[in-house]
Order: sequence, then structure tokens, then C-alpha cells
Amino acid sequence: MTATAPTYADRLRRLRCLVAIPTYNNAGTIRRVIDDVRRYASDVLVIDDGSTDRTPELLGRIDGIRTIRYAKNQGKGYALRLALRTAAAEGYRYLLTLDADGQHFADDIPRFVERIEEAPDTLLVGARNLAADNMPSKNTFANRFSNFWFRVETGIRMSDTQSGFRLYPATALNAIRTLTSRYEFEVEILVRAAWRGIPVENIPVRVYYPPADQRVSHFRPFRDFARISLLNTLLVVVALIGYYPWRFVRSLNRTNIRRFIRRHVTHSGDSPLRLSASAGWGVACGIVPLWGYQLVFALATAHLLRLNKAVAALFSNVSIPPMIPLILYASVALGARVTGSRIDIALSEISFRTLGEMLGQYLVGSLLLAALCGTGAWLVGWLLLTTLKHMRKHE
Repeated sequence: MTATAPTYADRLRRLRCLVAIPTYNNAGTIRRVIDDVRRYASDVLVIDDGSTDRTPELLGRIDGIRTIRYAKNQGKGYALRLALRTAAAEGYRYLLTLDADGQHFADDIPRFVERIEEAPDTLLVGARNLAADNMPSKNTFANRFSNFWFRVETGIRMSDTQSGFRLYPATALNAIRTLTSRYEFEVEILVRAAWRGIPVENIPVRVYYPPADQRVSHFRPFRDFARISLLNTLLVVVALIGYYPWRFVRSLNRTNIRRFIRRHVTHSGDSPLRLSASAGWGVACGIVPLWGYQLVFALATAHLLRLNKAVAALFSNVSIPPMIPLILYASVALGARVTGSRIDIALSEISFRTLGEMLGQYLVGSLLLAALCGTGAWLVGWLLLTTLKHMRKHE
């Protein structure tokens, strides 16, 4: 680096950036990590997440740092949330975090400083070299797994979504509520930041993994992987029901509408019959009882049926949140009419049998409603497109 270490400490102060190091039973590495970080930063906060080894004793001997300690281990996510709240409450704009096990190099802090000066209020995630020496195979798999689901949930491609070496825009993230408190927090906060429109990106960092017999890890493979899987399931459902329809509605402006029509309708090369069938199929897919997966179902089946996937996906957004109550009620009412059941069941009458009846009404009604609305959209679309085609020929 051309600049000296104190220069970066000054720049971090100007950026109002706090450096936080969450730790849990890292007595063998915590002192060295803090010493390395203090070569670049003067505002250092260590969160002792209920350590039971010599970590509290060692932290008590280090001057020039602040420490937050609580007796019971709450998880890395809890420690990071506490650090974010502390940073925002004390007027810091950013929070730089790195792990206490020595896998991150403090010499990479300048990379974060330089990039955040170029792209303020971006959430920066250190991208590790997955082919690095001694990188555990389970880490490589877990990261690729996480990267895949992050892209599904946000539409953004990242090369590393699990690295703990990060720079958070603390002020922007302080209002975001999260559900998790352990390892999966770092995935959740990244997804929720992307949903809020906060830019997220990777910057390259180095990583050191000691040999297996010297490695300290608090990751519990079965339990923590199960937590991450459950979180991703929830985030995918929320993304398909809420985030993508919301993003679609926000994108509806005159320029984008004209661009979409030109690319996927007027200049697509598809016949009016194929385009209208794609629209009708999309509407039907948006109503069928596959909540959370209707967009995926529309895209997959449109591909198999050789329909226009973009048009089918567009019209599957008929189930945007404001329309959901109307679709649910119409489905139940139509199902009750077809099956001859009641829809005005009193609260005192609810039982497993009546719930089963209502579910049956909904399933029958939703499939029938999907068929009716899909057919209607297909006929209306075909008539409009055919009429427009004849009008262009006469012109």
C-alpha cells in the first residue's frame, strides 16, 4: 500500500466507521487479531458472545478498545445486530466486521476504505478465494449453496455471500428487522438489504484456514445448515410473493412498458395466438394454489409449452398482494357454489372437518377460477392483438 496505516485510521474516522469483532472462545487468536486491526483503526469494539475460555481475561488486559460482554452465548447474528445498533446509536455511518479466529487479514481493511469512498452506503462483502489452501470442502459447498439461493431471492449474482469480513452501512440498516440470531443472520441481512435497494457487492480479500487439527469452528453442521435451509425457504416465498411483484410494480413506467412491449410483443416474432395464450397461461398460473411458487411454475411450464416466457411471467403477477384477498375470496366462493358447501361458517363451528371443507372449496374454486380467468385473458388478448395486427396492415 502506498499510504501509511495511520492514514487509513484517519480515513475511517472521517467515514464515521466503527470496527467490530464478534468473538466466542477465541483465546488463541483474539489478541493478534485486535493488534492487527488497530494498525488501521482506532475505533474498535469487541463483542464477547458469552465466551467460557480465557477470552474475557485477555480482553481485560488490552487497552484502547471497547468491549461488550454478556454471560450466555447468543450467536454470531445476535452479536452483529448488537454491533449495528451500537454503531447507529453512537452516530457511526458504517460498521466494519471481521472474524476473531484469525482467518481474515487486517491488511485488507484499506480495500474496504477505498471502495466505500467510491461507492458510499454500499454493503461490501469480502470475496474469498474458494480455491485457497486448506479451505474446508464443507465451506465451499455451503458458500455455493448460499450464493445460489441469494440470486434466487434477489436476482443479484455474488461470488461470496457468507464471508464475515464486511462493511455495513449501519445507518441504512438500522431500521431493518431480522428474524435470525446465529450464522444465518449474515445471509438474511444481505438479502433484506438488497430488497431495500441498498447496493451490495463483493471485493476480493484473502483468507487463512489453518490445518484441520488447529482449526476452531463453532459451526454445527446439522443444526446450523437446517437453520439456513429454513431461512432460505422463507426468503424464497417472501421474494416470490412480495419482493418480485413489488419490484415489478415499481418498474412500471412509460419507458419500461414501451420497452417490454417492443421486445416481447410487437417485435418478438410470436403470433397473436401464441402471445395471447402466454398471457392467459400466466394469469392461470398466478391464481392456482401454489403460493410462493407461481412465478417459477409459470416460467417452467411456459418453457415446456413453448410459450412466450416473459409474457407468461408478467401476467402471473396477477397475484400481487393487493389482489390476494380478492383471489382467495373468489376461489372459496366459487368452490362453495360448485361443491354446494357453505362459506359463512361461524367461528364457533370451526373444526378439523369444517377446515377440511373450506380447504376443499378453496382448491376446487381456485383451479376453476384459474381456468376461467386464464381463458378470458387468452380470448381478450387474442381479439386485441388480432385487431391491432389488421389495423397495422391497413395502415
